[in-house]
Amino acid sequence: MAKSASLKKAPAPTSTVVGCDPTVLTDSDARTEVLNRLRRAEGQLRGIQRMIEDGESCLKIGQQFSAVRKALDSTYLRMTVCFMEQELEARLSPGEEQKADLSAMMKDMETLLARMG
Repeated sequence: MAKSASLKKAPAPTSTVVGCDPTVLTDSDARTEVLNRLRRAEGQLRGIQRMIEDGESCLKIGQQFSAVRKALDSTYLRMTVCFMEQELEARLSPGEEQKADLSAMMKDMETLLARMG
């Protein structure tokens, strides 16, 4: 009765980390690369749709599904590495030599993470 009227919803949190705003990829080259990868994967998906419509074998369709999944996984990894590099540079403000070292380390990290999949 009056009890239910006094219950209020708590406001939803705006961020999981205090003082941390959501961030987007600001590097235009990284954004272009991720978008191009997504467009290629989109084309592969359309190809799978055509294969199904044309009655292709499940084995061939399955191979294409596997290829799309790998493409999306590598795109996600690339976006994540670009994001990490962007955020580290913004927070650490490295000099030019340190930026080169950071970039090389991030490429190595991407290679190591790609081998997990």
